Amino acid sequence: MWPCITICRPLLLKLRSRYAFSKDTRQTLVSPSKLIFRPSASCTGVGKKWTRPTGYDTGLKTYNSLTKQKEPLVLAQEGIATWYSCGPTVYDHAHLGHACSYVRFDIIQRVLSRVFGINVIHVMVITDIDDKIIRRALEKSISPTVLARMYEEEFKNDMLALKVLPPAVYLRVTENIPQIVAFIEGIIRNEHAYATKQGDVYFDIGSIGDRYGKLMGAGDATGEPGTEKRDSRDFALWKASKPQEPSWESPWGKGRPGWHIECSTIASSVFGSQLDFHSGGIDLAFPHHENEIAQCEAYHQCGQWGNYFLHSGHLHLKGSAEKMSKSLNNYITIKDFLESYSANEFRMFCLLTKYRSAIDYSDASLNEARSSLATITAFTHDAQAYMRGQLQCPAVEEGALWERLAETKANVVRALADDFDTPRVVNAIMSLVYHGNRQLQPITKPDRSPRSPAVFGAFLAYIREVFEVLGVDLLDRKAHSVDSSGTLENVVEQLARFRSDVRAFALSVQETPPGEPAHASPSPCSEKLPLLKACDTLRKDLASMGVHIRVSACVCQNGEMREGIIHRAR
Repeated sequence: MWPCITICRPLLLKLRSRYAFSKDTRQTLVSPSKLIFRPSASCTGVGKKWTRPTGYDTGLKTYNSLTKQKEPLVLAQEGIATWYSCGPTVYDHAHLGHACSYVRFDIIQRVLSRVFGINVIHVMVITDIDDKIIRRALEKSISPTVLARMYEEEFKNDMLALKVLPPAVYLRVTENIPQIVAFIEGIIRNEHAYATKQGDVYFDIGSIGDRYGKLMGAGDATGEPGTEKRDSRDFALWKASKPQEPSWESPWGKGRPGWHIECSTIASSVFGSQLDFHSGGIDLAFPHHENEIAQCEAYHQCGQWGNYFLHSGHLHLKGSAEKMSKSLNNYITIKDFLESYSANEFRMFCLLTKYRSAIDYSDASLNEARSSLATITAFTHDAQAYMRGQLQCPAVEEGALWERLAETKANVVRALADDFDTPRVVNAIMSLVYHGNRQLQPITKPDRSPRSPAVFGAFLAYIREVFEVLGVDLLDRKAHSVDSSGTLENVVEQLARFRSDVRAFALSVQETPPGEPAHASPSPCSEKLPLLKACDTLRKDLASMGVHIRVSACVCQNGEMREGIIHRAR
């Protein structure tokens, strides 16, 4: 039911081979004749109206930001989805707002791959040259390259910690400058961009008429400032160099790429003139994704470059209408978050809302996710105890449980096929757990009823399988132990004290009744010997698990002999 995900590198190389690129990715410009893109005739669509792609109908539906409604998911090639996502601008620590978007799209990609057998070819750009990077590097008195590499590595480590699958390839902007220059030249040749005397290049929005604004509408949007712009909405493809800024050679003089052109170029360099999926946070829809569409369709001379645009909702701090962001200084870094919560808990937090919905961050919402996982864990322990014969219950309605499992499986697939509706999936699984728990009502005396361990084994296997697909590892002990070391310490301490109390009781000697001769060497009565044996066994068992109780000389307390605990180490 859940095919394994594979990254088909030969296919990725085949896709990228549609273009003739020089291998030289240094800052020296390679002759544009060696960098000419080869647009294909596979583009579809006319004007702003979305056109249903031709190709393989997956039977799934997904919400498309281009149409503001759910659409049938049709892929250009059967069993393959091309996917481009905007990666981070690496000038600072990644925060939970970023994490929320990346985890949500990771869930969707896992579902496509492991539930519906679609091989996702995912490419992500790393923006390693940008105004923010340059400013931060100047503040820290280090080179922009060093700063960018430092935060890029931290971002990748954060994604691994959150169990986000890496893309087939990360591509840095600075390693694709020749391709970007060639792409801009192509847009100029097609008369959709113009160079200024200062060495800037702007996209000419007026040249594409009413086709601009497919995602958010053209409106009265004003682009970046510029004195030589033909239209206030025009935006920079190439920025002339300024003092203390990195720059590269180009036909228009030294400079660096604008923000939007990097994604259009890199997505086209791998996937050509047609893309199945483009994803990012909703804040990127305008102007970034809007301008990407304009650039690609101007270059490829087609009416529909990206077929499906998926946008994740903002993460808000509870009680605030503002998104979590660095500019507002209201963010929590991923590293800081993972000191209090686990990656499993954050992923469950994301699963409890639809990927395109805004989501409130609060202790209460995180505790809800933690509580859901704890409920599943408790059911797992009870079901396993029942299967081992350690939990005695009345006769189980086995037939009803098998029917419930089959119904849940069908509901989960339907929910995932309907715009990846993970809240419905979680609800279906929690309902399955609820009905399983109803059958596991303990009784004190065995009634010799027939037992049904197999159905509970099937429940556990399926629940584990579903969450594994979604990226939640129910077998990850580390994930369940976040912030629990202090609790475990206290539990062991109390267990050791309880053992000491029991042993002291077992060693205690009854007072000699008046008139009876006192024993020369009093010893515990025979009824207490099993207690002493149990205490010794517990001590040995704890030692085998790394918990050592070292005994000092016995001390007298209120006339009773009590064991003193000197040291315990885990």
